[in-house]
Amino acid sequence: MAIAGVVVVGLVAGGLWVTRDRSSSPDASPSRAAPASGDAAAQARAIASKLADVDLVGQMLMPFVYGDDPDEVSDSTRELNRARTGAGTPSEIITKYRLGGVILVRRASDDPTAPTNPASNIGSPAQVRKFTDGLQKTAAELPAGVPLMIGVDQEHGTVTRIRDGVTRLPTAMAFGAADDPALTEQAAAVSGAELAALGIDVDFAPDADVIGGPGNTVIGSRSFGADPALVSRQVVASVRGYQKAGVATALKHFPGHGHTDVDSHEAIPVLGQDRSTLEKDDLAPFQAGIDAGSRIVMSGHLDVEAIDPGTPASLSHKVLTDLLRGELGFTGMVVTDGLDMKALTDKYSAGEVAVRAVLAGNDLLLLPPDVRGAQQALLGALKSGRLPRARAVEAVTRVLTVKLASRPAVPGLDTLKSAEHVAAVERAAAAAVTLLRGKCSGALVRGPVTITGGSAESRQFLSAALGRAGVKVGAGGDSIHLTGYLDTAADLRPASVTVATDTPYLLAAAKSPTLLATYGTAESSMNALAAVLTGRAKAPGLSPVPVAGLPRSACS
Repeated sequence: MAIAGVVVVGLVAGGLWVTRDRSSSPDASPSRAAPASGDAAAQARAIASKLADVDLVGQMLMPFVYGDDPDEVSDSTRELNRARTGAGTPSEIITKYRLGGVILVRRASDDPTAPTNPASNIGSPAQVRKFTDGLQKTAAELPAGVPLMIGVDQEHGTVTRIRDGVTRLPTAMAFGAADDPALTEQAAAVSGAELAALGIDVDFAPDADVIGGPGNTVIGSRSFGADPALVSRQVVASVRGYQKAGVATALKHFPGHGHTDVDSHEAIPVLGQDRSTLEKDDLAPFQAGIDAGSRIVMSGHLDVEAIDPGTPASLSHKVLTDLLRGELGFTGMVVTDGLDMKALTDKYSAGEVAVRAVLAGNDLLLLPPDVRGAQQALLGALKSGRLPRARAVEAVTRVLTVKLASRPAVPGLDTLKSAEHVAAVERAAAAAVTLLRGKCSGALVRGPVTITGGSAESRQFLSAALGRAGVKVGAGGDSIHLTGYLDTAADLRPASVTVATDTPYLLAAAKSPTLLATYGTAESSMNALAAVLTGRAKAPGLSPVPVAGLPRSACS
């Protein structure tokens, strides 16, 4: 049935699941369910309360699936899926487990979350769009009759799953250095619009963690900064920007992963702050994001000694139900951080983690390491009464409410890297560049210049930008050294200019007469750096974290 360019392809209780007519928009992708009338939460409750146990449990699971196509996979990929789930293709896995969601993952060695990313199901934008379209078609045939939730960790910076063919934003810390909520909101809207064009409706971002110091490398430049008020401003702006595009945000990692020096991928970090310090330094940005309307909060695998010592926050009723819901007033969906992290797997089975997580207050289980084990444990807990059906219905109601929330039509792929999007991101990157030592005007280098350090990509971006400004890059002349992710003092080199392209802490040990920070390596950040180096722009940013012996800016 076609109605004004729309084809009805499915029904949900009280609403319609529609796609835009491909004949009128060949680039179109399935829209999320937009209720025709009534309250999304009421409709979600009506659906959830009628689901069979297996469908109820399926809606609480969001695993990774091998393969970059719903149905056509290689023999080796099919065997990997079968070994992991008992089904061969992404579509078969969705059908077998009646899944409520799937996460898209890109494995990269320069990513702090790499140890738990088994492979990649992300390629080109066209591939991602085709993949998500196909997954939604499979989900439409499940008894629940609701769309699939498709999520991704698109934080920008070290944790950026989709890198090719999209507008890449500066890091969160770069936005903290600019500290202009309007620029942050505009850039977040760009990211949200492009994710929506790819068929993705949840971004596991922004990072609401307040960074506590240089020892926390797993968070690092993923944080907006060290000041809770600054982080709160940026979280609010980010949430608002994504909401404009209809993409749900997930504040993470509750109740705060910034004041730790342990990676929960490897072990369980301990938060030793007293309650008042926790509230002041960690909880404030989460409260701000909740008040701004974020639909999702991600629970962290963190031992919060002031609230429930010895129990991971992601499995703690005191943290997720008493604190998050009772005290902070959050009514949306709670999703676990990846359940495949050693902070949990070293102590609990996949099935036991799943049951404990739901009982604690999580509504969606992300990356269960054993999908069948999680499913069977939850079904067994429902049957035995350990997991009350009312709690499962409550969890699924929250998941479905996010899915059924009204949102605009999905944009076409021509949205990606549009001139308007690139310009918005370039403005933000330019506002972030910070001069911590050196002169505040005029050219900082004269060609030819030599570039060392950093990543191959960042050197390539910077070389190209300097070349466009008429500066030759090669041997001799001034030298520019880029410090990158996980660099130490041993990686520093004598240079005319040293630039921090991740956290700026290492600049405290640099001897260069000129010290700059971009906080990231995106092309927009390297373009902004080149403009400052050549004297075509000033460096207006203020370091959002303290760097020993250096001012927030040498020019303020």
